Amino acid sequence: LASCKKHLHPRLRLHIVTWNVATAEPPDDVSSLLHLNSPKGADLYVIGLQEVNTGPLRIVFDSVFDDPWSHCLMTSLAPRQYIKVASIRMQGLLLLVFSKLKHVPFIRDIRATYTRTGIFRYWGNKGGLSVRMSFYGHTLCFLNCHLAAHMQYALERVDEFEYIMDTQTFDCKKTPKVIDHRLVFWFGDLNFRIQDHGIHFVRSCISSQNYNLLWSKDQLNVMKDKEELLQQFEEGPLEFQPTYKFDLNSDTYDSSSKKRKPAWTDRILWRLRPKDASQDAQEEKRVDADIGKVKQMEEDEEYPLKIRQDLYTSNMEYSISDHKPVIGVFTLELRKMYETPLVQLQPEGDWSADIDAMVVYSPLQPFKASTWDWIGLYKVGFTSVLDYITYTWVKDDEVAFNEELIQVYIGKEEIPVRGGDCVLCYFSSHLNCIIGMSEPFKVE
Repeated sequence: LASCKKHLHPRLRLHIVTWNVATAEPPDDVSSLLHLNSPKGADLYVIGLQEVNTGPLRIVFDSVFDDPWSHCLMTSLAPRQYIKVASIRMQGLLLLVFSKLKHVPFIRDIRATYTRTGIFRYWGNKGGLSVRMSFYGHTLCFLNCHLAAHMQYALERVDEFEYIMDTQTFDCKKTPKVIDHRLVFWFGDLNFRIQDHGIHFVRSCISSQNYNLLWSKDQLNVMKDKEELLQQFEEGPLEFQPTYKFDLNSDTYDSSSKKRKPAWTDRILWRLRPKDASQDAQEEKRVDADIGKVKQMEEDEEYPLKIRQDLYTSNMEYSISDHKPVIGVFTLELRKMYETPLVQLQPEGDWSADIDAMVVYSPLQPFKASTWDWIGLYKVGFTSVLDYITYTWVKDDEVAFNEELIQVYIGKEEIPVRGGDCVLCYFSSHLNCIIGMSEPFKVE
């Protein structure tokens, strides 16, 4: 029974980082930021940055060129078998999602969008970025926000959050809005301050680590008592020192003439969607059913996703910004709705730059194919979906076809002369993700 339950409920680790980097270049080492030396590796990394240096040529989305932060994180994670599966940028806001390679074929229907809340809701220096996906059949959404600054604008911050939640939409029938997803993570520089208390009292509480004396005056907690939408989001206890505002290259709170009061501006919250009322009604009708069985069915079948926060803390090691990064580590206990990739593919015969090559693939489950689907050849250790050596359009280069096995041709001029260990990936344009991956093989 125990082994059966373990099979039904694999536990996957999610590592979320939010950091206002104040236009700084990335540090030389991000090991402690990502807990790379931890014995328990993450299955997913989600990294939300604010105030990334835009520069004169970086005002719009970096869809082609990776910025220094993306490059730093990709090169740190790729050797550990993670790839970037999604990213979106709006001026200084950046949201990145990385996955352990073995999970990649089970991350489907990836969509990303953004909302501006800056000047006249036209300027993108403030706002929210979202990435949504289906992860083993469960809908997840990650929302990275940078909300209005300054003590007196708490209501404006709530209004901006509600505007983002109301207006962001995805091209997904079942989950068109952020709130429709089974599990939502909301994080970023939310800019909520500690009101009423004076700066000396706040600093004294921090020095003595009596953080709990400040919780009741934290504006996000205050607003939670008034706003129904905020009440739906959970947050771990703030048992770490406020992450704003620090002198650069130090652990000293603001010593400038402004002497800004420390605050927990940088936060990570989550919302697990409640069960539908219709499901509750169905359960009430089963009056004769054994209560224990009903409860087990509820846990294992009707709502097969649980979340536990294992860590909520700041990282004081980094001092390149006036904010410290905040880290949230979660365990997701979920029943995998599917464990078979949509496509199985493999190289046919030996591969080298001297001869034309052939890929054989077979659909393992029905899926919506497109003329825009492609198969990419990647070096082992690739950093992202776009980090291919070459690719071929599936429909254009089909040479043989039956219902079970399809052959696709790749010309020898596309194959790297230097060879090495490679993998093949099938990219679905409809689902916007990799849906099948070969075992590693050698190109001579």
